[in-house]
Amino acid sequence: MMIRIAIVVLFSLSVTVRAQQQTTDEIRMSIYFGGGSYDIDSFQQQSLLHWLDSIPNIDRYEVHLISHTDPIGGKRYNEWLSKMRSESVEQLVLQRNIPQHKISRKDWGLDDAVYSNQTYRGMQMNRRVDVILYPIVF
Repeated sequence: MMIRIAIVVLFSLSVTVRAQQQTTDEIRMSIYFGGGSYDIDSFQQQSLLHWLDSIPNIDRYEVHLISHTDPIGGKRYNEWLSKMRSESVEQLVLQRNIPQHKISRKDWGLDDAVYSNQTYRGMQMNRRVDVILYPIVF
């Protein structure tokens, strides 16, 4: 019985360590948008493409696009806007020959805000798509 408990504890620790390693291995960049917009300005387009080109072995990463909005316009509008923003970023990522199956999206809309929507600055910071690269573990 004690051996089973020890094995379970060791397995749990191993999984925890791997999960912590994955989060520290992530690489991230954010693309910011104007209020009500899903257009990416040319400076940010070039920055994103340059950033992707600078990552060695980009084919060994999964790409997660996490989009957010501020609360202006209501829930339904922001769900649509969040989706449009992540699609805009996805189109740029695809220009770097990253296969579609390695890209995932989560469109939060106005839910799960990271910054306070009670301030203008917080709302600006919430108008974004986070591009997060996770290494694929073989």
